[in-house]
Amino acid sequence: MASEESPLLTSSSDGDKTAHDVVYDRFTRGQKRWFVFIVSCAGLLPKFVAASFVPSIPQVARELHSTHAAVSLTISLSTFATAIGTLVWATYSSFYGRRAMYLCGIPFLCVGSCGVAMSNSLRSLLFWQFVQTFGCSGGLSLGAGVIGDIYKLEERGIGIGIFLGSTLFGFAVAPFLGGAAAQYWFWRNLHHSLAAWGLLELLLIYLSFPETSHPGTLGIDKITRRKWIHISYINPLSSLWLLRSPNLFAVMLASSLVLISDYVLLVPLAYTIGIRYGITNKAIIGACFLPNGLGNFIGAPLAGRLSDVVLRKWQKKRRGVWSPEDRLRAIWIGGLFMVPLSIGVSGLLTAYVGGPIGLLLNLLCLFVNGMGVIFVLNPIGSYNVDVVHTQSAEITAANVCVRSLILSIATALVIPSIEHVGVARTNIIVAILALLGQGIIFLTIRYGDRMRASVDVGFSTIENN
Repeated sequence: MASEESPLLTSSSDGDKTAHDVVYDRFTRGQKRWFVFIVSCAGLLPKFVAASFVPSIPQVARELHSTHAAVSLTISLSTFATAIGTLVWATYSSFYGRRAMYLCGIPFLCVGSCGVAMSNSLRSLLFWQFVQTFGCSGGLSLGAGVIGDIYKLEERGIGIGIFLGSTLFGFAVAPFLGGAAAQYWFWRNLHHSLAAWGLLELLLIYLSFPETSHPGTLGIDKITRRKWIHISYINPLSSLWLLRSPNLFAVMLASSLVLISDYVLLVPLAYTIGIRYGITNKAIIGACFLPNGLGNFIGAPLAGRLSDVVLRKWQKKRRGVWSPEDRLRAIWIGGLFMVPLSIGVSGLLTAYVGGPIGLLLNLLCLFVNGMGVIFVLNPIGSYNVDVVHTQSAEITAANVCVRSLILSIATALVIPSIEHVGVARTNIIVAILALLGQGIIFLTIRYGDRMRASVDVGFSTIENN
């Protein structure tokens, strides 16, 4: 088990690289950047599929002769499909490999997207929406696993930062494109485009993306006698068992409490900023999501670099001793200031400040919130990969699964809360929840070694990280 007593690896006295170094030098820097680009494109898909559909709900409801509420079930179904799919793809990636799971999952996305585009009934739409989301839901967990495979401990933050920033940027850009498609194009064409995107991604992975898992670590490699097509059953829910560890559960809960602020600002945006400032055009409402995505995109590399710098700084203070929780110290600027202030101020602005000034300041709050959220999620994502490196995809999947369920509940409650207590009070409550999450992070940093010692789920040491 990794602990504060884990010393840093050093090269041998004759200058030769250790086996630990060699496994990360299998790919050149250019190859690693290309792999990050590919997995970031795949990580965009789950958020894009869900968020791009929201602005077209009224159009879909009219065409299928259904109600807005009934068509909105696709959002809940997408959340459920993401929770299930990410566990399946992550669990099997440790047995068959990351590349194999990408190649198996993306065809589901392509077929499901075509099915959604051709749906003529609500039942058909719900079925194909599930298939579509299930196919791309491994993007987050598999991508985190790939980053952990190719980057060393001290370099991992920047890779995770770019990857997470890209996925969250997709969540912000998707409503704009979905709104533009609903306003000026056709919602069915949007899903045909998603199928084409999936095919392009499949081609890129097939031609230029090798298996990144460390040699000899896959379950299939350990089977001496196997058939040409070897099929094994692995319980996909086993990944959730990692969260019995107090520290892993704590950081998952803290990240969920912070990410709620993102959803509370963005999901009801048409009902808050849209109504308050008289914006009815779907494309313009979608464009209001862009500052948040821009904050994610700009903040991602900064947050990743900061978490790596903080980790190295504290290793130096400890005279070369690695404490995994040191990376979490990079969270404070986002978690204590940017996130709670941005959402609290946005609620007050929406309630009390009208006109162009109110709108402009609200858009600034969305930008700051986007940066703040990524400053929290990046160190936590890197920390998860650090402490259970051999199960990096599984712990990411477990986080995505439980976090999706928490966010689905929060999303269902946000509009009723705004209607009953107002947007200002709702946002202030969420800001308090975000600060509560930072309290959980503080306790994890302070007592992380004891928390890891209480329940050992196979924590990594510096030697296998």
